[in-house]
Amino acid sequence: MEIWIVLMRTLLFYIIIALVYRFMGKREVGELSIMDLIVSILIAELAAMAIDKYKSNILITVVPIIALVLVQILIAKVSLKSPKTREKIEGEPSVIINRGKVNFKEMLRQRYNLDDLLTQLREKSIKSIEEVDYAILETSGKLSTFIKDKDRNYPLPVILDGKLQEETLIQINKDREWLDQVLEEHHTKIEDIFYAFYKQKDLFIIKNEKVLK
Repeated sequence: MEIWIVLMRTLLFYIIIALVYRFMGKREVGELSIMDLIVSILIAELAAMAIDKYKSNILITVVPIIALVLVQILIAKVSLKSPKTREKIEGEPSVIINRGKVNFKEMLRQRYNLDDLLTQLREKSIKSIEEVDYAILETSGKLSTFIKDKDRNYPLPVILDGKLQEETLIQINKDREWLDQVLEEHHTKIEDIFYAFYKQKDLFIIKNEKVLK
């Protein structure tokens, strides 16, 4: 009898957790934020406890899981509307390689060693650091890389969610005065821009689902 109770509880929590993650939204495991990871671990622990202590009331586990999901959804909505809140919760991407030069100071700040860097480069089939123009350590721990090329046609983010990326201005040899002039021509402000990127000597602006050039 006990084995059937444990089996039924296991199947029940399998369905509950599947629905919970479906409700929380789709995201790859490697893309989980710190908050997502914390919620995932807590839900797994609660489910394991409920299956192990099969004589306890199932609501003792279900209610905390629902509470965790609601809190996570609330945090996600606040983060979506407030870049500053998202930055405090999830952190910011870090430039590890800038124009082919390794930023050891940033690596030290992120406690990210050379072995970590080389390992992630090998995973992308990159043989050596010399092949990389830019490498950015994302908040998820994933390393985004741009290989060196003559044209450098890849886009560089200038504005994200109404926030100026000052490091990008330095990389493209532009200043705030240039940016203000471009924005004035389009009759817009930084805080009104969802995404603006620099590519092939042009600034592309995404605002209200439209691309301006």
